Amino acid sequence: MSHYYTPNPLTAHDVKLIDATLRGRKLCFYTDTGVFSKSAVDYGSEVLIETMTIPAGVSVLDIGCGWGPIGISAALLNPTGKVLMADINTRALDLAARNIKLHGVENAEVIQSDIYSNLAGLWFDVILTNPPIRAGKSVVHSIFRGAVEHLNPGGSLWVVIQKKQGAPSAEKALKELFTQVHIRERSKGYYVFEASNF
Repeated sequence: MSHYYTPNPLTAHDVKLIDATLRGRKLCFYTDTGVFSKSAVDYGSEVLIETMTIPAGVSVLDIGCGWGPIGISAALLNPTGKVLMADINTRALDLAARNIKLHGVENAEVIQSDIYSNLAGLWFDVILTNPPIRAGKSVVHSIFRGAVEHLNPGGSLWVVIQKKQGAPSAEKALKELFTQVHIRERSKGYYVFEASNF
């Protein structure tokens, strides 16, 4: 069975253009089968986008970027910084690259990476993730652990996760890895965490 967190989905293509309003901007995105949330920006991503703080000029990683709403929003909020959007799914990355071009975003790029496998030697000020819950807790928590190794001093990890899909255990795992863990938003069962080491 083909999942959105596999490198090469086998489902037949069905490319669509969808509309979304994020941080007050009217945007549109190409989506397709074989990717996460193909019909709309999922609510978790929307809550993260509306909550995340992206200081001017910072370097950002969107890990598990899918077709790009989080990373592109970060790039638009941070025109003087840089955003790297990573995913294992090549179909999602093709869409993300197409959506970057669609919005004329010049400070974002995509890279194929199984979590952090192709990101050795790269560090970021902000890491954003709506983690692939269906891939399992071990994968989700490995995203948290890897963030510690890829954050610049004072950098922060932003995570959105649904309570019924593991927010309490995610909070516990984050507190074992980071000295500061804050719940920045709760909405319809979704929690947005910001974790950092100071």
